[in-house]
Amino acid sequence: MAAISRTISKGLKAQGSGLILAAALSLLPFALPVHAQARRIISIIPSTTEMLFAMGAGDRVIAIGSYDNYPPEARKLPRVGALIDPNVEQILQMRPDLVVLYGTQTELKRRLDRANIPNYSYAHSGLADITQTIRSLGTRVGVAASAEALAARLERQLADIRARVAKRPRPKALLVFGREPGSLRNIDASGGVGFLHDMLETAGGTDVLGDIRRQSVAMTTEMVLARAPDVIVELRYSKDDINNADMSAWNRLAAVPAVRNHRVILLTGEEFVVPGPRVAQATERLAAALHPEVFK
Repeated sequence: MAAISRTISKGLKAQGSGLILAAALSLLPFALPVHAQARRIISIIPSTTEMLFAMGAGDRVIAIGSYDNYPPEARKLPRVGALIDPNVEQILQMRPDLVVLYGTQTELKRRLDRANIPNYSYAHSGLADITQTIRSLGTRVGVAASAEALAARLERQLADIRARVAKRPRPKALLVFGREPGSLRNIDASGGVGFLHDMLETAGGTDVLGDIRRQSVAMTTEMVLARAPDVIVELRYSKDDINNADMSAWNRLAAVPAVRNHRVILLTGEEFVVPGPRVAQATERLAAALHPEVFK
């Protein structure tokens, strides 16, 4: 769990370019060369792997990253490393015609450029950037129409969630995605920017760390006490990552309203920490945790 949390934290902080390709092309006064359709794609990012399969390009993916677990058919593919440990030699040997990588992977990008292998740079950012990336990536691999349909469907689903919670009181919420098992040390929580923050706001909560303009905030128990959230939502990859003793650690902070009022909520599932096509599903589950009276 600790290794996964570190990977999530690093992924949340990853920055890069390439998210606004379609918009940029529409503003240029002259035509640019169109990329050939990618047929041998390597995606080392869980979210873009999910996007490619969801937009109908999964049959073109020949390899994935170490932490790519969805959809199930993707698990049959070779794995070529991830953010901090890409297997460059294996990637080159597979002769891809497109590699989807994090924008911060400058050495991998340099090696790919040297080998004349096209690549697409990706960055974690806000909720709106998920659908923007779907459109951009879909255009890049030649499935723009299905990518547009997927992005539009997600936007409609998110708009519906916003409408359903619009008139409800907005509880102060703390969104936690990592900590040391069985303790309240090294708490990693969502700050005031990024897709997790946007999901929380869309779901009808007020982010208690909204004033801290970072995607990931390292918290102490003193900070939790000071921020006094009405609800604490803890995100985990799976039920295997947690036990009753682990969740009972929050009972040590009885002065916190969320603990005092028994509103410490556990939500499990990769969809909460992978900013991809399941984001609307994750946001609705989060909204149901914050507003159970609305989502019965």
